[in-house]
Amino acid sequence: MIRVAVAGASGYMGAELLRLLHVHPQVTLTGVTSDRLSGERLDAAYPHLRGLTDLTFHELDPRWLAEVADVVFLALPHLESQRAVPALRAAGTKVVDLSADYRLRSADDYVEWYKAAHLDPDGLACAVYGLPELHRKSIVGASLVASPGCYPVGAILAIAPLVKNGLARLDGIVVDGKSGVTGAGAQGRKVDPMYLYTESNENVQAYGLAFHRHTAEMEQELSLLAGETVRVSFTPHLIPLNRGLFTTASVPLATKLATPDLVQVYREFYAGEPFVRVLGEGQRPATRAVVGSNYCDLTVVVDARTSRAVCVSAIDNLGKGGSANGIQCLNVMLGWNERTGLEAPPVYP
Repeated sequence: MIRVAVAGASGYMGAELLRLLHVHPQVTLTGVTSDRLSGERLDAAYPHLRGLTDLTFHELDPRWLAEVADVVFLALPHLESQRAVPALRAAGTKVVDLSADYRLRSADDYVEWYKAAHLDPDGLACAVYGLPELHRKSIVGASLVASPGCYPVGAILAIAPLVKNGLARLDGIVVDGKSGVTGAGAQGRKVDPMYLYTESNENVQAYGLAFHRHTAEMEQELSLLAGETVRVSFTPHLIPLNRGLFTTASVPLATKLATPDLVQVYREFYAGEPFVRVLGEGQRPATRAVVGSNYCDLTVVVDARTSRAVCVSAIDNLGKGGSANGIQCLNVMLGWNERTGLEAPPVYP
């Protein structure tokens, strides 16, 4: 059994990690942290875990985490993970980070997109971007994995086969993302009015117009696939769902193709991937079909009139867009079957 701890366990990502780790047959949950709830029983904060745990929240202390766990999941706000990771790595503890702190390869990108200097350049240099569909070989045996943001997962998986196969023109890629309100995190006592029930219910709102931090991840990973710089125009939207993320990407085609041809390209690209389901012609991804799971449902349709591919994906922002993907990365890191602990089908309805 591998001992696992969750830092930042009082947020939505942390809560989803706890739910999934409790049914993972290869791990034992040995520690949880929350500065806000330090000293409180875990099952008092999360009544759905009654009878499943007797753990108590501890304050964030990397040295304590390294003592109680072999692997630590970090579900912390930006800037907090990079304060904890150096001590964890020095102790030989493996880390799966669900924050943005280690996703970008260049420290300069953090200054541009996050308006802060990176505090751990050594950790940044060794971190692996945790999208198994693209970086599986690098994740195996890694000591520090940076699980992607939810919007980038939906966009990258939707576009990757076109870019990798040279079928896309790299200028004019437009990404529209729509996320449920849990994508913003639990927010503690400081709640942006945008996420209040009365503001989000029966409403759709765009935000981060022309400058959303997740754009950097999309451009980084698509550029690596293309072998040259890719620029993306990305607009995120908040929709009245608890969880779920829907992406529509419009990609200019470099050559004339029909929809069946592109569907076959996608099926070949994702052949053998346990959590990517490529839908056929006439089938449409939907958030309801992936909630509570690590699946990404996607499809592609050719718009012959405009010579563009319409690429559509659906994920659970807390699942494949967060905690479940992090557990998939854990499985890959340790050489386990990737489905371990993630076998349950999506929740329906």
